[in-house]
Amino acid sequence: MSIKELAELLRQNPNSYTNYKTKGEVPDHLAVIVALMGEMADHGLDFRMVVSGLDIAPNKPRGAAKDAQFGGNRKG
Repeated sequence: MSIKELAELLRQNPNSYTNYKTKGEVPDHLAVIVALMGEMADHGLDFRMVVSGLDIAPNKPRGAAKDAQFGGNRKG
């Protein structure tokens, strides 16, 4: 599975995963997810079907402003 395929399956930004590779670090929660997916595959279980059936909300891009605002919150 490629980084892009993994990111799409988990509804994440592929650039975040590429950044982890560049830094040489993987967050613990992501390491656990990937290890469990590998174990499932080794035992003939279709992890793609299980994960794609989850209602995972995609993350908002970092630094994204709220709708109708530029640069964060307006001061009143």
